[in-house]
Amino acid sequence: MAVDLSAIAKWPDVPACYGWLSLDRRGDWRLQGERITHRGLIDFINRQYGVDASGNWFLQNGPQRVFVSLAYTPWIFRSDAGRLFSHIGEAAGEALAVWLDEQGNVLLETPLGIGLLDDRDLAGFLSACRDREGNPAADYLLADLMQGSETGVLWGKMPVQPIHSDTVALRYGFNPAPKP
Repeated sequence: MAVDLSAIAKWPDVPACYGWLSLDRRGDWRLQGERITHRGLIDFINRQYGVDASGNWFLQNGPQRVFVSLAYTPWIFRSDAGRLFSHIGEAAGEALAVWLDEQGNVLLETPLGIGLLDDRDLAGFLSACRDREGNPAADYLLADLMQGSETGVLWGKMPVQPIHSDTVALRYGFNPAPKP
């Protein structure tokens, strides 16, 4: 990701903006709660989406930094023909770790970072989960995972591990709600 920061040198004192832009759980950008649908604006935000040293995600809009409120994680992943892509269309790479939280959300750690699997891909994810014997993972095993127990459920060759949603931001070093 190469965010254009050139305007900051010309106008270094433009105040940052908070509370206007958010990323929802399906990877849609929202401006004051309203879903953005203009393709040109979405493409611009996608190109200018970045993170600072403190884990605050932002849109660099010329000299102004517009901080992003995250519904969960900084990335939302979709699966397409067995490959993972982020909400900005960037290839996420192979999963390095797979997590299931107490609410049934699937989180994937990739070379791009930690991301929430879009709920439209949950059925495909669940159908690929297997128990230790290679059988489809039983509902009770997934429920036990959601309760925090290691159950031996695999997604491909990766173990699905339990995680609590309250620990994700700290574990992966991002701030879901930047403030001035």
